[in-house]
Amino acid sequence: MAPQPSGGGSPRAPRPRLPRATLSRQVILDAAERLASREGLGALTFQALGREVGAHPTSIYRHFRDKDELVLELIDTLRSRSYGGKLEATDSWRDDLRSLARHIHEHYLRYPQFALEMAARTTRRPTEFVNVEVALDAIQRAGLEGAEATMFLRVFGNVVRSLASMEAGLLALDPETRERDALAWELEYRQLPADRYPRIAAEADRLNSIGDPRVFDAAIELFLDALEARLAEKARGAVDAGG
Repeated sequence: MAPQPSGGGSPRAPRPRLPRATLSRQVILDAAERLASREGLGALTFQALGREVGAHPTSIYRHFRDKDELVLELIDTLRSRSYGGKLEATDSWRDDLRSLARHIHEHYLRYPQFALEMAARTTRRPTEFVNVEVALDAIQRAGLEGAEATMFLRVFGNVVRSLASMEAGLLALDPETRERDALAWELEYRQLPADRYPRIAAEADRLNSIGDPRVFDAAIELFLDALEARLAEKARGAVDAGG
């Protein structure tokens, strides 16, 4: 029996070799997206990419130093595709942070296979720089500055990415596992004995699953409320200090 490829399924016919001049960074990025979406980031090697584009793996090193550089470039490219050029400041810092959060959330759900890398890594590339600039501008317009502004910036980023990546991770599961987890919230939690888990039993019909989109929106509103509460506290402190 002929060996099967590591990703399973039928053996793939070898692709014809590309002329060297046609191999570009964009061709490689497009191939990397196809390969990672199909087989996961773990399958994204230069050898596999060479097979995907019909080129010798060493030719990819002429465009990318290593896999890490390629992955970071791919992440930033996907971000730009999702919401590049769509982030514009308004007269409401709260609306601007809410809009940024929703763009990022939708992006993660669009590319769930990349969620872990997107959440954990810093790409140090243009779209990421724009994200940070937009968020910091909104926070400073709200009235925070210095270390306090940068702390809220970090909290905002971590909240958005962690929640978005959790939902995206759910989408990346195989359908059977995803359905089993969903049924746990719908059935198993409702069947827990009330004498042992009285609070769960009382609220079982209202428990929200990880994939409930209202959870993300609620979390962002809680963050924005916390920022406004901090601003109010600073205002009261300034009044008290002024006598």
